[in-house]
Amino acid sequence: MSFLYLHSEKRIFGLDLMRAVAILMVLSSHLLWIYPPDNGIITQVFQLFGYLGVEIFFVLSGFLIGRIVYRLYLQDDFTISSVLYFLKRRWFRTLPNYYLVLLITILISFIVGYSIQEGWKYFFFLQNFASPMLPFFTESWSLSVEEFAYLLFPIALFLKTLLVKPINKSRFFLYVVIGFIFFFFFAKVWYAFTTPPTTINQWNLGLKAVVIYRLDAIFLGVLFSWLSLNFTVFWIKSKYVMAVLGLFLFGFLFAGVGYFQLTFASFPLFWVIFYLPLTSLTFALFLPFLAEWKTVHLAYIRKPIVFISVISYSVYLLHYGVVLQLMKHFFNTEGLSLHQLHFYTFIYLIITFFLSTLLYKFYEKPMMDLRDK
Repeated sequence: MSFLYLHSEKRIFGLDLMRAVAILMVLSSHLLWIYPPDNGIITQVFQLFGYLGVEIFFVLSGFLIGRIVYRLYLQDDFTISSVLYFLKRRWFRTLPNYYLVLLITILISFIVGYSIQEGWKYFFFLQNFASPMLPFFTESWSLSVEEFAYLLFPIALFLKTLLVKPINKSRFFLYVVIGFIFFFFFAKVWYAFTTPPTTINQWNLGLKAVVIYRLDAIFLGVLFSWLSLNFTVFWIKSKYVMAVLGLFLFGFLFAGVGYFQLTFASFPLFWVIFYLPLTSLTFALFLPFLAEWKTVHLAYIRKPIVFISVISYSVYLLHYGVVLQLMKHFFNTEGLSLHQLHFYTFIYLIITFFLSTLLYKFYEKPMMDLRDK
C-alpha cells in the first residue's frame, strides 16, 4: 500500500481523521441492510451515523475548497481562466470516478431488473436539485450538493468581481460567502412556510437531501476556511474552546433534542430551519482543532487513518450501490444466523476496501495526475 503514503508528509492528520470517520460512519449506516430490521439503540446509532458522516463531508469539503479558491482569488485578477482552472482541478478529482461508478450502477440495475426513471438527470447532478431524490443510486445525492457548490462559488466570485471591482478582495470574498449562507438558509425558511409539515421521513427526503436547501452546509465550511487564513492567531488559540463548544452543541442536537422532547411533530420549524445548519456548525467548530493537528508519529495509528481517508471517495461510491447491491442480489441474507451475518459483513467490508483501493490506484489517482499535466 506504499503508493497511498507517498505524499503523506504533506497531509494534515486531523483532516484525514475527519474524512476517515465520516466514511466509516456512512459505511456503518448501510451495514443495517444486511441485518433484519430492528429498533434497538445500536440500530438507531448506526442510522444516525449515515446522516452525520455526510454532514462532516459537507463541512470538510467547503473548508478545503474555500482555502483553494481564496488563495487563487487573491493571487491574480480572478478571470474566467481562474474559474476554469479551479473547475478543471475539481472535476478531475470528482467526475471520472463518479461517471464510471454511475455507469456500473446502471449496468447493475439491468442485472437485478430495476427500471431507472429519468436516468439522464444523474449525468448532470439534477437527480435531487429541487425535488426529492430519485430512487436510484441514492448515495449520490450528496455529490450533487458538492458539485453545485464547486460550480456556483467561483462563478459568483468572478461575476461579482466583474461587476464591482473590490477594494479589499479578502473582505469581498467574505461577503460572497456570507451571502450564499444566508441565501440558502432562507431557502429553508421559504420551504418551512410553503410546505406543510408532514413527517421526519419527508424532512429527510424533501429537505435534507435536496441541493437548493443544503448548499449553506458547504459554504459554512468555506467561511471557516476564511477565518483560518485571516485570523490565524485566534484560530490556533481558540481551537480547544471551539472544539468544546462543538461537543456541547453535538450533545444538544443528538441527546438534548430527545431530552427536551423537541420532536418534529411539536417543533417542525426547528427541524426545518435550524437543525441542519446547527449540525453543520457543530462539525465546523471542530475544524480549528483538527486542521491544526498536523501529524501523528505512531505509524500504526497514522497509516490506517491516511489509507481510509485517501480511498474514502472510492469507498463512498462503491460500497452501497455496487458492492452491497450485488452481494444482496446473488447472496441473500434472509435465513442466515447472526454469526453468518457477521461473517457476511466481514466479507462485504473486505471486498469494499479491496475494490476501493484498486479503483483509487488504477483510476482515481491516475485521473488526478492528469490534471497536473
